Amino acid sequence: MNVKRLIVIATAAIPLALTATTAAASPSASGVAHRAARVCASPAPGAASCNALVVLDRANKPAASSSPAGLNPADIRGAYGLTGSVSGGRTVAIVDAYDDPTAEADLGVYRSQFGLPACTTANGCFRKVNQSGGSKLPRANAGWATEISLDLDMVSATCPDCKILLVEAGSASFSNLGAAVNYAATQGVSAISNSYGGSDAGQLSAYNHPGIAITASTGDAGYGIESPASFDSVIAVGGTSLTKASTSRGWSEKAWSGAGSGCSTLNAKPSWQTSATQCGGKANADVSAVADPNTGVSVYDSTSYQGSSGWLVYGGTSASSPIIASVYALSGNTAGYPASYTWAHSSALNDVTTGSNGSCPTAIWCNAATGWDGPTGLGTPHGTAAF
Repeated sequence: MNVKRLIVIATAAIPLALTATTAAASPSASGVAHRAARVCASPAPGAASCNALVVLDRANKPAASSSPAGLNPADIRGAYGLTGSVSGGRTVAIVDAYDDPTAEADLGVYRSQFGLPACTTANGCFRKVNQSGGSKLPRANAGWATEISLDLDMVSATCPDCKILLVEAGSASFSNLGAAVNYAATQGVSAISNSYGGSDAGQLSAYNHPGIAITASTGDAGYGIESPASFDSVIAVGGTSLTKASTSRGWSEKAWSGAGSGCSTLNAKPSWQTSATQCGGKANADVSAVADPNTGVSVYDSTSYQGSSGWLVYGGTSASSPIIASVYALSGNTAGYPASYTWAHSSALNDVTTGSNGSCPTAIWCNAATGWDGPTGLGTPHGTAAF
């Protein structure tokens, strides 16, 4: 029986100051290091912050333009061996905080620009709800709105035929975000992407739904642990720098310096994680995808953020989480805990062996190497065979 599943994205609303925090960036493919900044405020206790980074112009404002720059859908699908892969209409859910009032319209601009099929409420491809599935949406927040646009565009780029469920939490508290995840899990989705994180915390039942690929960003501040990526039921998604190369693959990857990683002291080691992690608890990351803003992705967002709107370039592990969630939707192989399948089939991934995200007491937690490492996990997609 061909079951059509959805991918859900959830968001929450919190009162944030619209002052971006400058983030470190490594040199781009051209050798020029761009400035990038966080679009969400640092998380309060018991809450999360989105992990999106926007590239800035010379005036330290988001570098908006009238045409797209950065990696496009053909780049992402080509780099990860996904050209021609289809999901058969499975759904990916996105969970974030607050409302993006222009989410559907902006999604339409992105998909039209790159020749992707329309994904609208009217044709049944797109649905936006609050954390309990209702139509009364939370208040808007410009920073989280750009996060939502990034998430929706990355699902579209990676899996153009996926349906998308956007769940907007009432705030960025883990209580509200968890409620959004729980709702998404009841909607027949294949994957739920969570492009946010807070301090390492003990496991929350809201993020434990066997049969669904639940992904979460590992963070953008280099070596260090974030939740919910540190939960043993969650697929922790790290980040890479992705550039074109004169190789048979056509692309080169290294660990991104901002990717989060480490060893949780609060959450149990999943049975499928091997001794390679040298960690007694849950080790981040499991897998990874592009996250460096200097090799960033093209995003369209018309909700003005710090006076900028239009085409922007984004990075952060907020980009890699929905990419990986969408690869799981393409495979449809989400029985039990999908991470266990990926760990058992790691030879089918692109192994990332160079780069670092800082200093750490156990070298493998912050330095890329053959096999598993903290910043990039087991590697990046090479088709869907490991998912």
